[in-house]
Parts: sequence; C-alpha cells; structure tokens
Amino acid sequence: MPKVYVSIGSNIDPADNVRSAVAALRRKFDPLELSSVYASEPVGFDGAHFYNLVAAFETDLPLEDINRRLREIEDAHGRVRGGDKFDSRTLDLDVLLYGSLVDRERGIPRHEIDQYAFVLKPLAEIAGDETHPGTGCTFKCMWERFPAAAQRLWRLETGGGND
Repeated sequence: MPKVYVSIGSNIDPADNVRSAVAALRRKFDPLELSSVYASEPVGFDGAHFYNLVAAFETDLPLEDINRRLREIEDAHGRVRGGDKFDSRTLDLDVLLYGSLVDRERGIPRHEIDQYAFVLKPLAEIAGDETHPGTGCTFKCMWERFPAAAQRLWRLETGGGND
C-alpha cells in the first residue's frame, strides 16, 4: 500500500478547522501520523496567519478517490472554490506524495514541497529520511538547504492536530 502525505492548512478559525480536519481524516484514513502544527504568515497576500501540518497514512485507495474524499472534507468545512489562489481559506488539503508516484499531470509530487517552508518543514519532521521521488533528495536534506529565513514559520505548542 502506498504511503500518502497530505498537507493541511487553514487561516480562517484555524485551530478549530485544523482540529476538525484531523478528526475527519482519522475517520476516513486512520491510523494517521501527524507532524507538529506550525503557524506561518500568508504567502502572496495579506491575511491572518495560517496553521499548517502534514498527515501521513497508508491506503490502497487510488489517488482520485483520496482527492475526492479530501474535497468532501474541505467542503464540509466551508471551503469556497474559484477564488484567488492566494486567499484566506477555511481548509486546504493537498496530497503531497502518493508513494513513489511521479505524475506531473496530476501534480504528484506536489510542487509546493520545495517552495514553501510551511509544507517542507512538517513533511521533513515526519518523513525526514524519505526521499523526494522526483529528485532523490531526502526531505531532511531539502529542509536543511531551504532558505528558511525567507518564510517565517513557528511551531505551535497547542491548538492544532495533535490535541
């Protein structure tokens, strides 16, 4: 069974939405492995801080079914689609990795992995020794090379997915 990594983010009522999203993911994909929850400033627009983390689980479901279930969870949390890419949101769930699959048409691995600290740091926390299927670099190594000072990120002690 492939291991799937999903990024979780919210900046509208983020503590409640992240906690509720993790509960919904547990109902659909338990057991979950969770990173710490990180807060970050929005990238590309002015707005409230985001809460972000990464969840991992194993499943035999095809990628399309996982994406459908993630959209259902987003919709249940009031996600509005069709707006600006860089905008506030109640919940954003994205498949980062689906096993070792490399499929550019379906966006796997997700290109945000090496672009945003709020994706790479929590991924490196729970999958540091795993390798990026497109580059062969470990996520720990990618994080060590990441220009972290360019994107402010801080670990939250409470209020997120592990509560």
